[in-house]
Amino acid sequence: MAREGEGGRGRDREERDSEFMDRLVHINRVAKVVKGGRRFGFAALVVVGDQKGRVGFGHGKAREVPEAIRKATESAKRSLIRVPLREGRTLHHDVNGRHGAGRVVLRAAPAGTGIIAGGPMRAIFETLGMHDVVAKSQGSSNPYNMVRATFDALGRQDSPRAVAARRNLKVSVLQGRRPGGEAEAVSEA
Repeated sequence: MAREGEGGRGRDREERDSEFMDRLVHINRVAKVVKGGRRFGFAALVVVGDQKGRVGFGHGKAREVPEAIRKATESAKRSLIRVPLREGRTLHHDVNGRHGAGRVVLRAAPAGTGIIAGGPMRAIFETLGMHDVVAKSQGSSNPYNMVRATFDALGRQDSPRAVAARRNLKVSVLQGRRPGGEAEAVSEA
């Protein structure tokens, strides 16, 4: 009987894990020279997301590639962050991020633009579930720095609801203050 319960718990975990999409961003092979020759090790960088606004990244090291990827995926699932998306497809506002020598610029884009980003940033946006964004990497092209800079930028993303709550305002009042918003349209009429 105990075995059936354990199997059931395992299945629940697999179902919960299946909601996540993971993308391998980078694998690094390192060699350690020892008396008998070289010993190879592998480091993997993985991005995991649910395509509904949650995303995380992880780093894993092992002597074999599949084990390194598994460790990186588990690490990524532990470090998930929630990113507010406008209409579930793009950013609310333009934002910059940096980590070390890596700098990124993320810009909101109109519907139908698609993901205009390279390499590691594209993997992050696809797993996040973002459909329209324009991103530019400046400085370091190291995938680790680019991923961390992108996460720094995504962490600075604010939704109008969060800004309104912080300022003790209603969302409609906050958005009415925008240039070209409803407040100007009413005053011109």
